[in-house]
Amino acid sequence: MNNVSHIPSYLSAEHLGPWETFLVQVDRVEPHLSPDLRKLTPILTRPMRALIVNVPIRLDNGEMGHFEGYRVQHNLARGPGKGGIRFHPDVTLAEVMALSAWMTVKNAVVNVPFGGAKGGVRVDPRQLSIAELERLTRRYTSEIHILLGQDKDVPAPDINTNEQTMAWIMDTYSMNEGRTAMSVVTGKPISLGGSLGRKDATGRGVFVATVEAARHISLELSGARVAVQGFGNVGEAAARLFSNAGAKIVAIQDSTGAIVNPAGLDVRAVKAWRHEHGTLQGAPGAESVSTDDFWQMETDVLIAAAMENQITAANAGHIRTRIITEGANGPTTPEADLILQERGITVIPDVLANAGGVTVSYFEWVQDISAFFWTEDEINARLDRIMREAFAAVWDSAQAKGIPLRTAAFVLGCERVLLAHKVRGLYP
Repeated sequence: MNNVSHIPSYLSAEHLGPWETFLVQVDRVEPHLSPDLRKLTPILTRPMRALIVNVPIRLDNGEMGHFEGYRVQHNLARGPGKGGIRFHPDVTLAEVMALSAWMTVKNAVVNVPFGGAKGGVRVDPRQLSIAELERLTRRYTSEIHILLGQDKDVPAPDINTNEQTMAWIMDTYSMNEGRTAMSVVTGKPISLGGSLGRKDATGRGVFVATVEAARHISLELSGARVAVQGFGNVGEAAARLFSNAGAKIVAIQDSTGAIVNPAGLDVRAVKAWRHEHGTLQGAPGAESVSTDDFWQMETDVLIAAAMENQITAANAGHIRTRIITEGANGPTTPEADLILQERGITVIPDVLANAGGVTVSYFEWVQDISAFFWTEDEINARLDRIMREAFAAVWDSAQAKGIPLRTAAFVLGCERVLLAHKVRGLYP
């Protein structure tokens, strides 16, 4: 497959970034597919639908601000689109395309009945007031309204968006529809049909996947050294769960810097410090180190829970760990993947490791539609079971075929998506 031939004409080949990564991943899957499904792989290399919108809002100073927004539906063969919305100054169409494609594969890997979608607005939310953020969210929702619906496309939180953002989206959609539509979005506040267990779901999935991998490679997690890159909802929840299980969180890194303590950091104290001071620097019981030192620290588990393209050919050769668990989407480049594979480091890929969030989003969607809600214990038990089953399927496939976990996960996910296309056929 020639990747360049699968670059949409409206994108520049020089600025593909994550989308090119996805195309390389599809290339590596193709030889492991059956001949009848292999013929269908071009479907995966093209997003089904991409919407670019202008988002004008009235700023607090009376002037008008303009922001560019996107919603991409990569594939809907297995159900309505599902994927988060991020507010970030570096959001691009190519990035959102890749994120939507990874959602397609991820939903199929854990076998929830969703297709892949993703959205974003190119904005630095730190530069806007709460009132401006609300206007931005509501205007963006109105612009992409034509794609949304509980059986069409169901957004969720992502980087720099949260349950308040989802409440604004749900309310805007509901006002435009003339009815309360709770199931149009997930990750909402509990008071608006949100699900118990949703906040920690992605971090919990990261933890469960790592527990399963550790068991397979005979790594005892009690006392294990864990480093966490990214300390948002995913990284913080994962760090807390590992700490509760007896592991030592020896290093944490985010956009404000990196801190270490070989004896173990107090995760709750670090969280409280950053909430109060806006930085990891100066956290109690911690020493500040450079980003390079963070990547070179010897650990047993490394959680990559920040953004894409963090583990590259430049630093993959210096990472000293046994397991890398991808809490973020696309944190490892294809070149780095090969280096880590050669060095015998087990990588739990994003489409498996961070699927806990979309799994509980699926639970929330089901609960909203049925108007019947589950307890947190029920949700956690269902999540743990789905994550363990998905991990087992990927691990067994990787062992049987002699391929990395990422390739095995993509084979499983792509097979399910392409089989849906095969049996549905083409219309007209």
